[in-house]
Amino acid sequence: MKTGAVSRSLTGLAAGALLAAALLGLLGLGSLIGLPNVVFALFELLVRVLPGRVVIFGLEATLRLLEGLGFNIKDTTKTVEVALALMSVFVPVAVAGLLFFLIVVPANASRARHHGGVLGLLLGVAFLVVVSVEGRQVSLGAPGGAVWIIVGALWILGVCVAWGWTLGRLYEAAYPASAPAPSRAPGAPDIAAHPEARVSSGEPTPLGEVAPLAPAPEASTTIGREQKADVVLIDRRHFIIRMGGLAATLVVLGAEVAQVLRVESGPRVSPVVNAPIPFPNAASPVRPVPGTRSEYTPVPDHFRVDINLTPRQIDGDAWRLRISGLVARPTALTYENVTQDYVSRDQFVTLACVENPIGGPFIGTTLWSGPSLRDVLADAQPLPTARYAHVLSDDGFDEVIELAAIQSDPRIILAHAWNGQPLTPAHGFPLRVYVPDTYGMRQPKWITEIALVADFIPGYWVKRGWDERSQVRTTSVIDTVDTTALIARGGRTYVPVGGIADAGSRGISKVEVQVDGGPWEPAQLRQPLSRLTWVIWRYEWPWQEGRHVFAVRAYDGQGRLETTDVNPAFPAGATGIDTETVDILRS
Repeated sequence: MKTGAVSRSLTGLAAGALLAAALLGLLGLGSLIGLPNVVFALFELLVRVLPGRVVIFGLEATLRLLEGLGFNIKDTTKTVEVALALMSVFVPVAVAGLLFFLIVVPANASRARHHGGVLGLLLGVAFLVVVSVEGRQVSLGAPGGAVWIIVGALWILGVCVAWGWTLGRLYEAAYPASAPAPSRAPGAPDIAAHPEARVSSGEPTPLGEVAPLAPAPEASTTIGREQKADVVLIDRRHFIIRMGGLAATLVVLGAEVAQVLRVESGPRVSPVVNAPIPFPNAASPVRPVPGTRSEYTPVPDHFRVDINLTPRQIDGDAWRLRISGLVARPTALTYENVTQDYVSRDQFVTLACVENPIGGPFIGTTLWSGPSLRDVLADAQPLPTARYAHVLSDDGFDEVIELAAIQSDPRIILAHAWNGQPLTPAHGFPLRVYVPDTYGMRQPKWITEIALVADFIPGYWVKRGWDERSQVRTTSVIDTVDTTALIARGGRTYVPVGGIADAGSRGISKVEVQVDGGPWEPAQLRQPLSRLTWVIWRYEWPWQEGRHVFAVRAYDGQGRLETTDVNPAFPAGATGIDTETVDILRS
């Protein structure tokens, strides 16, 4: 690559990066007032259209990276996804700046703004297509919807055209068009190209005068050119510095305003720890070891994993649950119908994500409330040919549940409340489904329709290679080896060890702990909150000074030992023995 091309590439990349940051800042500011969020729409579209293996690789690589860096993956996963979304726009836009500076030659610098504007218009049209496909525009039926859609489209086009025009302006600043060379008489020497000719040869000038032998005019001309170059260079630097300051200001402003104005609409919950009904195991003699995760998860602390960067915002008054397909009475239920016209079940439930690593945080227990799905579907009168319920969500997610399982298990519910209060937008308001003994990938949120069908339809993640059955794997975890709360009993000192064990609705029959490869010893089990929740376990180990390795394993309610072989989360959930290495010192 020629030196000039290298220079233009570097300058273009710098200009593209500055303006990409500015573009992100402006688009972010627009999204704060309800205009389409182009960045999120593009990222979510990529997640939907990329091959499942690519998406899975990205998910697992992100989680492993966060774990390796020592981050809490429950609290940082969505932040990292947002960063990836920003990069999905920043990188190609920055590269577009590089290519623009390479393709537009300095001889055409005067047309750079025009070319940039056209490029910006094309980018804006592409963004509009993405927003339209992802459904992030306001509905036409909403109040002022048509006007708001027009405003959003004009905003996206305007910002992108401004980006392209400014890119062209930066090009002109970096490579200003050259002024035309002065004319000379026919036959006269090209003094501009060979200024030394008049001085060295003593030839007469066009006016018949002999050129002076002193080099003063040449020196003056050189100084003039250097001064002009310095002015252009200084102006170029000032212009680019100003643009960099503008870009940084817009990004920082967008971030700050987003932080100040970030409001989660819809029903809210208070961060309480106790459920609105008594804990059924309050009298259990087995107490959790200090440091064991909370037996009951406050809603604000419950993990959130879904295919969206921001929760769906659904108007509960306008929302309808459509029941369609192979039914004798297609219907559309209001939020009031679902919450008031059916008997609601309250059940303590442990929900885990299939992507949760052994000992990971993507698991939580809370009180779910809602009617049995079989009662709701019964009113629609399923036809004899119906075999599956195809559950559809507002965000494009979908999953299927066997109709036979729905009709035989009243614990499969349409949950409208957690912890006795309406679901938050982050956790699926106004409605989500719960299916016992399955991972969260089978529990759609933001439900809008249930269609009864005759044939199996693979759900969102099953299409992408995850296990069709997705049954919860038996898992046991060491949460703590508490060396600060030693127990003295019978003349000996004991170290309390604690954690959780989960096998979905199958329950846990036994937990065993091993130290330093020795025999497996039984742990004490605390009565669970329900047959659908995890179990808190406790083990007291006779104290010995030194470095020790603790391991745990569990058996489900049918007495089956958990899978001890190490397997990754994909495609059916992680397995393996959880261990903890601890240095125990003399107090």
